Amino acid sequence: MDSRIAQELKLRYRPVALIFADEKPEQAIEFAKGDRNCVISLFTAASLGKVAVFSKDTCGCPGARVGLGFTDSYDHVPGGIEYFLSHGRGEGYPEGEAYIKTPELAREFADQLPLACIPTKYVVVKPIDDVDVEVETPAMVVFFCEPDQLSALVALANYGRPGSDNVIIPFGAGCHTVCLIPYAQSKEEKPRAVVGITDISARPMVDQNVLSFTVPFDMFKGMEADVPGSFLEKPDWKKVRDRIPN
Repeated sequence: MDSRIAQELKLRYRPVALIFADEKPEQAIEFAKGDRNCVISLFTAASLGKVAVFSKDTCGCPGARVGLGFTDSYDHVPGGIEYFLSHGRGEGYPEGEAYIKTPELAREFADQLPLACIPTKYVVVKPIDDVDVEVETPAMVVFFCEPDQLSALVALANYGRPGSDNVIIPFGAGCHTVCLIPYAQSKEEKPRAVVGITDISARPMVDQNVLSFTVPFDMFKGMEADVPGSFLEKPDWKKVRDRIPN
């Protein structure tokens, strides 16, 4: 499936389809069981042409079990998620990440996340142009983009929809913003795109100028259809496009 958006925005990274599946693709790259790597590293690999797969046992860090929808509980986090996100619980427990000031605020954050359990055994990520929509249907599409390209994606997400809040930038882990929160948005009457990978722990997994922009698949198809006749064919965008390297 070719992306007109990717062509118009001169994306350096290929848009990535996130697919829920019960079968593991042949020759897909995958973390070893017990490996504690960040899932965003494999999303980046997919944007460069690889096919990656995750299961509840091979999803890297324990938090990704929630972020990729393999569980709707943080019970597996030693010492409690509220201590891990704040300043830790003390000796014998993981060091706190200090992303949230107090355990109470961290618990409130965890409780408001749109937790979900996906209906399949695997999450597959692969370049959108390698997807055969007659055989598989993506749940979401993830763009890896730089500021000029992000600006265009935000404008395009609002181009054919009422209101000015069709894109959100929520606080959360990298996997929250490329999977969990966009998946919840896909269930909404008015789904919104999600800008992500603002998670400090996930930032080393992408180029310093790159953020993610994730949309439910139906929203992606609508944005693709909206390219003709939009600002992407006007002189102001051409000025910006000309400064994006080929």
